[in-house]
Amino acid sequence: MIGIRGAIASVENSEENILESSKILFTEIIEKNNLVISKVVSVLFTVTKDLNAAFPAKAVRDLGYDQIPALDSLAPDIEGDLLGCIRVLVIYQDNIEPNHVYLGEAKNLRPDR
Repeated sequence: MIGIRGAIASVENSEENILESSKILFTEIIEKNNLVISKVVSVLFTVTKDLNAAFPAKAVRDLGYDQIPALDSLAPDIEGDLLGCIRVLVIYQDNIEPNHVYLGEAKNLRPDR
């Protein structure tokens, strides 16, 4: 079992933008890692405190993946952190080399990626 990380930043605090950004992030992780959906164990999203208009986990269900447990949480309020940031951890039931995905301003979180 492995964890695949990802993030997207500069997300606007609207239901539409949070859900669309979450769909883009999750879909990019699936595509870049050639994931088999039935092997996705769970998905954990965190959001920065300024994103309170929607639950990102709803995006997983909106994409039709009702069988995947998905959960939202509030990220710690760390001084200097990016605002408008959605992070994700996808737990996957296989031993692949993960391709972590950082989109938009979230690329600054992991300059090594």
